[in-house]
Amino acid sequence: MVEPPILSCRSLTLGYGARVVLQDVSLAFSAGQWSAVVGPNGCGKSTLLRALAGLARPLAGAIRLHDRDLASWPRRERARRLAWLAQSAGVSDLTGTEVVGLGRFAHGGWLAARQAQDDAAVRRAMLATGSLDWSQRRVSSLSGGERQRVYLARALAVEAPVLLLDEPTAHLDPPHQEDVVRLLRDQARTRDVCVVSAIHDLSLALAADRLVVMGRHGLVGHGTVHDALAGDWLSAAFETRVDIVDYKGTHLWRPALEPQRD
Repeated sequence: MVEPPILSCRSLTLGYGARVVLQDVSLAFSAGQWSAVVGPNGCGKSTLLRALAGLARPLAGAIRLHDRDLASWPRRERARRLAWLAQSAGVSDLTGTEVVGLGRFAHGGWLAARQAQDDAAVRRAMLATGSLDWSQRRVSSLSGGERQRVYLARALAVEAPVLLLDEPTAHLDPPHQEDVVRLLRDQARTRDVCVVSAIHDLSLALAADRLVVMGRHGLVGHGTVHDALAGDWLSAAFETRVDIVDYKGTHLWRPALEPQRD
């Protein structure tokens, strides 16, 4: 028996007022897989993720979480099952531990006393993101990259079966970007989490299990990295030649610096 996708959308249309950003998009995401959403600026990657998180109301179509309409979930129950990291978060005067602890409110509520399992989840998340050293520092005193790792830890602390991340590697230097990629793969493969993330760097995105490739005119394709490369989806999405090389089993984007000829 085939398990239904943990998160899906059907015939989804998204926009702002009269402006349609995405139209008639259907996708399905399974547990234990990391899907990277890629495409040019302005193609709707963040809009799609916000809708899947329940933060943007679709103009048409349906979104389902655990085979149940997303809008029908009580807010707290949905928050326990679906963790969200925005592309940018406001600067806070809370400490690192306090910010990461916000991810546990879905489990106990604002007035509930912190339990031992909450403290353990916070510590696990901060260890995983390398942010434990800043547990007692105010987030406002941290660099952009350090803050990003604290906010990523907040999303991990929910310990939800679905993790939606909008540009989780933003503000990070290359070694820490690689740390995040390893973390996302670990969440999917060893913890059976459904991870969906927008990733700007193509070489990082190509480490995912699956790609959602979007262009200026909508969805180009959704499938494995092999599917995307075989179909040259990236060139179609970016409307220019995108060269990908295989280096010892790792796919890397190679900039085409020489002028293109017809």
